Formats: sequence, structure tokens, C-alpha cells
Amino acid sequence: MIRRSLTTLSLLALAAAPLAAQGADDPTHKVTGGALPAGWMGRTDRETDKLSDAKFVAMGSGYHVTSGPAAIYWNPKTATSGPFVATTTVTQTKAPMHPEAYGIFFMGKDLGAPTQNYAYFLVRGDGKYLVNHRAGADVHKIIPWTDSPAVVKADANGKATNKLTVDASKPDSVRLLVNGTQVAALPASHLGKTDGIVGVRVNHNLDVHIGELTVTPKK
Repeated sequence: MIRRSLTTLSLLALAAAPLAAQGADDPTHKVTGGALPAGWMGRTDRETDKLSDAKFVAMGSGYHVTSGPAAIYWNPKTATSGPFVATTTVTQTKAPMHPEAYGIFFMGKDLGAPTQNYAYFLVRGDGKYLVNHRAGADVHKIIPWTDSPAVVKADANGKATNKLTVDASKPDSVRLLVNGTQVAALPASHLGKTDGIVGVRVNHNLDVHIGELTVTPKK
């Protein structure tokens, strides 16, 4: 089991870093989208990208995303106030040109405004995970891309299934788990309140199936 504790983490003190540039050899593919499932909203990373160039649809008990530009998706019903545990299972169904990431975001505030603010926990097909914080147009690195045996790597066909959990039920830290194994703990003393919207994030040029996103309040 890998455990990583960020005892010096401060979201406000972290230097802002620009979004990673998408290489000219991997331009964002436009996908014919449409209306989002009832109750859902979305936002692309770049103002120049259109949400309609990605496809987010209900499928079974979950959702299927074909991107398109990198984007976040959320339902206001998943807003949290107080301790909670959020989890979803994501299956990458096809191999992208190079490893691309997907996962959960939390602490979401002002998501439709220039002052958007949220933290996100992602994995990708090469067996790595990452944690970042976004404030407006700035992205703060919390945990850079890190190898973990807990993350299932994509197979020869580009397929991989990973269950991601954000456990904000304890007062000391927010625990991040992949497939039931804790990979990181973010000290609550630096995060502050974890209230906000929980949703999903899918980077560009991916085809993924997202299981039901469950957000369970805890006493």
C-alpha cells in the first residue's frame, strides 16, 4: 500500500502553473455532442473550446463520455456540506494517442464563473495518479504524476477500469483511494472546508464509461 501525506500542503501558497499544452501531434478531436443528461452541467478547460464538441450521455446506471475537449461535468445535486465520501468507477474503453486522465473533482465552487475553484484527483492509463487545484485560470500542482500499483494500467487494447474514492469523512485529512487502496492524504488544516460540488473530469480525446457517482454524507 502506498500512502503519501502532504504535511506542507497549502493551496494558497502553491505557485500557479499553466495548463499543460496539448501537443501539436495530438490536437483535440471534435465530437458531435448534444444536450447533457437532465440536471447535468459542464465546462471546458479552455474558453475557446465548446462543450458541444464533446459527448456526455446517460448510459445504464452511469454515463459515457467521448471527448472532445477536456471538461468537467457536474450535477448540482452532488453539492456537499460537511463530511462525505464520494466514489465512482471509470472504464477507459479505447487507447488515446498518449496517456490521458480522468477522475473526480471536489470542493467545486463558482463553476460557471471566471472564479471557478475546485480540486481534482485523476488517474491515467500508464498507472499514475495526480492531484491538482484549479482557481480561475490557474492550476496549482498538489501531487504531480506519481506511479502507484493501485492504479490499473491500460491493457493492450487501451482498456482499464479504476474505482476512485474521495473520503472527506475524517477531520484530519481528505483521503484519496484507487481501487480501495489509499494513495494520498491531503491535510484538512491546509485544505480548509471541503464543502462544494463533486463531479467528474475527463481530459481530451478519451472514450470512457463512468459508473454512478455516489456522494454519501457522513456524520
